[in-house]
Parts: sequence; C-alpha cells; structure tokens
Amino acid sequence: MSIPEHLRYTKDHEWAAVDGDIATIGITDYAQDSLGEIVYVELPEVGAEVKAGETFGVVESVKAVSDLYAPVSGTVSEINGALADAPETINNDPYGDGWMIKVTLADAAETGALMSPEAYTELVAQESAE
Repeated sequence: MSIPEHLRYTKDHEWAAVDGDIATIGITDYAQDSLGEIVYVELPEVGAEVKAGETFGVVESVKAVSDLYAPVSGTVSEINGALADAPETINNDPYGDGWMIKVTLADAAETGALMSPEAYTELVAQESAE
C-alpha cells in the first residue's frame, strides 16, 4: 500500500496535495483497496463550496457506497471529468490520474490540521488490525 510523503491525509482516507492556494483531493490507496472495484463517482460542480469535514461527493463500488469528505474548505475550481467514464482510474492510480477535485483554499491554515504521512500510516495499521 502506498502512502506518498508529499501529501496530507484525513481520518476518512482522503488525501490533499497543496500547491499555493490550490488543493488537489482524492481518496487514498487504502480507501480504494477497501472499497474494491469503483464503478461510479459523484462529484460537485465547479464553483461549489466545500467545507472541511463535510461531504463533497460519493464513491460507489461493487461492495459499498461511501461519502467523500473534504479535507479543506474552499471553492471547487476543477473536477476530474474523466472519472465519469472511467471511475476505475481511482483504483488504478489513486494519487495520480485518479484525483477527484481541485479546491481554491478558503484558509490555507486548515491544512495544518491534516495528518502527516506518518500519522496516517499509524491510522491504517490500527484499522487493518481491527
């Protein structure tokens, strides 16, 4: 399982890559593996407001339907439209082509509340042991 060092994570298994005032958001390798084959993704529209800790969309797999939670607050500036026709991209490349939305940050300080790769690794180890 991959946990890239340059990203920040949530307890709900989303990741954020922050570049200036833009955060690219997706779900982690652990999340996509737990879900199984992803068959559908519902994402917000460009211009929608998202709030840290609140749902911004839904991912559906052959096993379950799961809410997606925003790691940061802001305005959706871009969505990964390719996922509509190829949601399995999230399974194949969760940290690359499987990104979901880009958000213009409302408050860059919020990123400080996200988990480090080390803390996220510990969370996954605990959940895997349960």
